Amino acid sequence: MRATSANNNTLQPAQPQADQVPNWQPLNDFAQRKQQDSGLKAWIAVVEGCIKAIEKTAWQGREIADQAITACKAVTRGASAVNEEMQLLADEARRWPARLKRLTKTGWMLTKVVASYRLWGTRAAFLPGSMRDAALANLHKRNAKRFRDTSLEQGGAFLKIGQLLSSRPDLLPQAWVDELAVLQDQASPVDFADIATVLEQEFNQPLDTLFAHVAPQPLAAASIGQVHRARLHDGREVAVKVQRPGLDEVVELDMTLLKVFMDAVKSALPPMDIDTIVNEIQRTVREELDYQREARVMTDIGRQLAAIPGIRVPTLVPERSSRHVLTTEFIQGEKLTLTLDRLKESDPAQVSALLSTLLDAWFCQVLNGGLFHADPHPGNIMITPDNTLVLLDFGCAQALTDDARRGYFRVLQACIVGDETVIADTLTALGFVTRSGDPATLLAFVSAVLDQVRDAIINPGQQTGWPTAEDMMQQVSELLGRLEHDPVDT
Repeated sequence: MRATSANNNTLQPAQPQADQVPNWQPLNDFAQRKQQDSGLKAWIAVVEGCIKAIEKTAWQGREIADQAITACKAVTRGASAVNEEMQLLADEARRWPARLKRLTKTGWMLTKVVASYRLWGTRAAFLPGSMRDAALANLHKRNAKRFRDTSLEQGGAFLKIGQLLSSRPDLLPQAWVDELAVLQDQASPVDFADIATVLEQEFNQPLDTLFAHVAPQPLAAASIGQVHRARLHDGREVAVKVQRPGLDEVVELDMTLLKVFMDAVKSALPPMDIDTIVNEIQRTVREELDYQREARVMTDIGRQLAAIPGIRVPTLVPERSSRHVLTTEFIQGEKLTLTLDRLKESDPAQVSALLSTLLDAWFCQVLNGGLFHADPHPGNIMITPDNTLVLLDFGCAQALTDDARRGYFRVLQACIVGDETVIADTLTALGFVTRSGDPATLLAFVSAVLDQVRDAIINPGQQTGWPTAEDMMQQVSELLGRLEHDPVDT
């Protein structure tokens, strides 16, 4: 395998080479095949998939032998060529046992989870009805703990998958959501020495040349990277997001295992378009690894929002940004929810103004610009002392085609005038299809999302108030009931 040239201090498009990426194609091919069977046959298929992945990883050990032969042949090209080939050999020797270890732990955990669900059908047949629900709930909880513990241990992309799944009560049983919720705040920081190494390798310069100062303690640590406050030599205060080392080595393996897992347990999940959901998770995780893409998205969304007062996006520092490092101006502020909690009694008008600005910002992104921040949780929205909203972390973003953007705008217009026929026809044209063909489930989701917007537009002077937590949970429960009755297939 050839080493990657990571010494890049400008935002140039990445040029991946085929021999830099582990070849998981045999397992990918397996994962793509629909698993229509049930019972023992399907469970055996999952085990076979994990075994194939382990075999593939072990066979990569042959690359070490091939690299050794290449290193020996390099003698004819001189001492520097031998040194280069030997370094590549050492790098490869360090990598492949780690892949095997990771696959063995993760694959075995998934195998146990899948096996327990496949055997549940047989076990449930011998349980009285009064015990069946409790036994299934315990099974969900036990499997969720297995998944959670492995996510914490493996970290990286697998932890990110767990975090994404924890926010999908429509996708997983409640016991899974409850157990995986702890992953939202459970990302151990990388040692600062490793962070310094990444920075120096990315830009091929000593750390004290790159920055006048870098705080060793991170401001935030997440599954993909962590953020440190720093100061440039010209005095500018900046935030430096550094990707955790080694993620490129394991992310494709993690994505493939996710596909195998979700295909295998599909029958135990609520009926829905699992393939689309899994594809979106895979896309999101892969894109979050590319900080050059994130830099472009952040810059483009910043331009989109420039005309909206009261909201801003941090300015990029391109000379200190690369595929694995993203440096922006540092902005002092407070987490959105902390500000709202502080103001809701003392200044409700300011709360309304902040939320209105947020709504304007997302309508602008989705309906006008066609590129939007797709992870607007409170940790990614900050309020400055002068009540300016600041958007952070653009790793998860989505671009819309012009047809999709116009279609969603048409849905909003039809919702305002109450034309359900236009809403249903437009969503069908955009590719939304329920199992029965009846649009009732789709209309219920549109109502949940846009009814308050419609009311605010029709009655701009009236304060109807935000729904309570109980109201929202009731609405979610009703939507899940509709999904159960008539799921959205695509």
